[in-house]
Amino acid sequence: MTDLVKVQALTAAELLKNFDVSEEAEEHLVPDTAPEVSILRLMDAGLYPDAIKLLAHGLPKREAVWWACLAARDVQNPQTDEDNVKALLAAESWAMKPSEEARLRCKTLGEKTKHKTPASWAATAASWCHGSLADEGEPVIEPPDHLYAHAVAGSVTLAAVLSDPVDPSKRFIRYMNQGLDLARGGNGRIEE
Repeated sequence: MTDLVKVQALTAAELLKNFDVSEEAEEHLVPDTAPEVSILRLMDAGLYPDAIKLLAHGLPKREAVWWACLAARDVQNPQTDEDNVKALLAAESWAMKPSEEARLRCKTLGEKTKHKTPASWAATAASWCHGSLADEGEPVIEPPDHLYAHAVAGSVTLAAVLSDPVDPSKRFIRYMNQGLDLARGGNGRIEE
């Protein structure tokens, strides 16, 4: 039994088919059990980037993008450039009310910010949730169902590392707890 009510996958194996984990992570996975088991084991082992990937693939699209937004918001500061501020606002807007217009704004800002920041990856995640990967006027290329999760994992992981490049473990734990709260049906806004 799991309390991650938002995670629809019954086993970790269902999620693991969409991405690779590190060699160190493999021994901590229990593919034939609920994803929560493997997520918690990865966290206990300090393998946060692998735990983030697994959780990002388990969360529904809106919750996953919101998780990326929470992490990106955490590392924004007064020196954040205008395009990254706009990228995060666009991603937050999409997470609140997904629409094609909001998705296209996220796509534009994700590309403009060159996928180098947590905000850029949050916007990109939203743009990969539906619609077409192709530019307007070109044949439709639907994104693979799990593509958004790769961008979410990138956003959350990058935010943790940017917050403390020497020892990001406190931020990794904070962000994992936010993601787990979302998976349990919460809003991800947890106290430190």
